Amino acid sequence: MRSYLLDEISPSDLKKINSFLEENAVRSSLNQLFWIKMPEDILSEIQFQHRHCQPHVFAVELGREWIKLEFYVRSLTNMRCTCPGYGTRQQREFIINFAHTMIERLDIRT
Repeated sequence: MRSYLLDEISPSDLKKINSFLEENAVRSSLNQLFWIKMPEDILSEIQFQHRHCQPHVFAVELGREWIKLEFYVRSLTNMRCTCPGYGTRQQREFIINFAHTMIERLDIRT
């Protein structure tokens, strides 16, 4: 899986990240896994056309001292469709910017 990994994060900073995600993401049924919705204006053409598969999201997983943001964009409603796939350049930039904005906003040291 292609992803963006930030490691060597302190337990106190991970708690701040977890709280931030609790407020700004969709919690999955798995512990420490969250879904972030992709803005509609950067969906790929097929994702935009597949309104019945929306929302399209990327995963954020928290570990013991790391956070991983996946570059795979998927549907929360239909896993057996042709619209999920690795993010476009613009979607990858959005994911990386999401991580950096969160880190700056929460004053996380990495």
